This record gives sequence, structure tokens and C-alpha cells, in this order.
Amino acid sequence: MYRRNNTDVPYFILMGLTDAEDIQLVLLVLFLLIYLVTVLGNAGMIMVIRLDAQLHTPMYFFLSHLSFIDLSYSNVVIPKTIGNILTSNKKISYVNCFTQMYFFIFLAGIECFLLSSMAYDRYVAICNPLHYPVVMSTRRCWSLVFGSCVVGFIDSLVTVLGMTKLDFCDSNVIHHFFCDLSPILALSCSDIQDIELTVFILAGSTLIVSLITLSVSYVSILSSILKINSASGKRKAFSTCASHLMAVTIFYSTMIFTYLRPSTSYSLGKDQVASLFYAVVTPMLNPFIYSVRNKEVKNAVLRLLQKREGSRHLK
Repeated sequence: MYRRNNTDVPYFILMGLTDAEDIQLVLLVLFLLIYLVTVLGNAGMIMVIRLDAQLHTPMYFFLSHLSFIDLSYSNVVIPKTIGNILTSNKKISYVNCFTQMYFFIFLAGIECFLLSSMAYDRYVAICNPLHYPVVMSTRRCWSLVFGSCVVGFIDSLVTVLGMTKLDFCDSNVIHHFFCDLSPILALSCSDIQDIELTVFILAGSTLIVSLITLSVSYVSILSSILKINSASGKRKAFSTCASHLMAVTIFYSTMIFTYLRPSTSYSLGKDQVASLFYAVVTPMLNPFIYSVRNKEVKNAVLRLLQKREGSRHLK
């Protein structure tokens, strides 16, 4: 088989989820709706948190950054996917493909540690409420966000630099809807053991460290909640954590399935389903998960609407 290195591959072809034209029309409408809901939901969450002074707390500080990351996720993946469905040109240049991969891994790394930072915030609020303002200071919150960005930057830079050294065979067709690691590794003719080990170490350490933080935080939270005597107090404490646990479960389960399994178990269909969840569905759901069950966010939206209505009457 003819072998060529990455410098001889000017572009890849993203095949998307299916070749069937009738299904592609359904996918086009679906992706457009998901993108619209994701942008409105996350941008709306950021705006509400920014405009309402009562939401200027560490919990909502992290949530606003999570919304920004989810918004960025969508802009990295969905517009190109929609463009590929609309046109017959499914090409993506070599540089653009690896740029898309870089930013996706970068954002994924940030989200992992943002979610664990949010769990730590809930742990301090419930288990150590008297010291909460001191422990979760503005400086501490910014440090956690900055640390998350550093981890994401290192993960993505090392991974993509390793991926650019791969050689490719006759085919440059990626059977996926964006430039993710697994389908490109499956396309390569190189010995991918080194890059697989690198990805496993980087993704594994990121996921494991953040999962340990999450687990320890929520075991401590659960222990403290069970000690609360009043039923209403228990319900309130559980409600502050339930939405976060739901988002964490969806995100981590699909990430672990995709990045912490050997290439020999690679399955195109399963990989596409998992990718849809963590790259498309989760960024859309997060604003609703954190707002529908959250009275503070609902009240903030009502206050902003009332304030707007009041200013309109004054005019």
C-alpha cells in the first residue's frame, strides 16, 4: 500500500454521520436546532450571571465559565458539521483539521477541571460553610480557572504535536463528523502505540485526578447531608448537587468510553454516538440542567425581566 507522510496530505474528507440524503436533511435541521439552543442557552446563562449581582458568587462564577466553554465547544464542532451537510464539499484542510482537534482537546481539559472545581466549591459550601468566604476567595476561584486552562493547554499541545507526526495511507477519508482522535488514529499507517500511550496518560491523568476530586467531594457532601436533621434541609442540599452530578455523569462516561479504551476496541458507530453526547448534546443540556432545577437562576431571570419591564414603563 502506498504510504505518504502528513506533509503530503493537504486535506481530509469528513464523511459525517451518514451518506443517506433523507437522513442528512433530518440531521441538518437537528444540528441547526441544537446549535441555536446551545448558543441561546449558554449565552443567556452568562448574561444572567453577569447582570444579576446576587449571582456573583463562586458557584456561579464557575458556572459562567462552564457556559463559555460549552459555547466554545459548539463553535468548534457544529458550524463545520452544518457546512458539510449543506454543501457537497466535505473537505477540511490538514491545518484546520488539527486546529479543530487542538481546540476541542483544550476545551475538554478545561471542562474536566472546571467540573471538579465546582464539586470542590459545593464541598466547602456544605461541609465547611463558616470558612466558605475565605476558602473560596476571588483569588482562589481565578487560580482554579487558570489552572484548568493550563492543564487543557498542555494536554492539547502535547497530543496534537504527537498526532502531526503520523503517516497516512491511500485514504484521507475520516469517517466522523469532526476531527476527533480515534478516527484519525484509525486512518493512520504509522505505529500508533506511542501516541496512544501519550493520549492514555494525558487523558487518563486528567480524568482520574478530576474524578478523584469529584468523588472525594461528593462522598464528603453526602456524609454531611445525611447528618442534617430536617427533611427540608436535606432536600435543599441535595438539590444544589443533583444537577451537577447529572452533568458530570453524562460528560465523564462518554469521555472515558472514547479516550480510555484501546484502539482494538474502536467501533465507528459507538464512537460517533459517544462523540455526539460530549461534543454536541452535553453543551446544549448543561444550561438547562443548571437552571431548570435552580431557583436562584429562575429568580434572577424574573428580576431581570421585571427590571426591564419597569424601565420600559418609565420611558
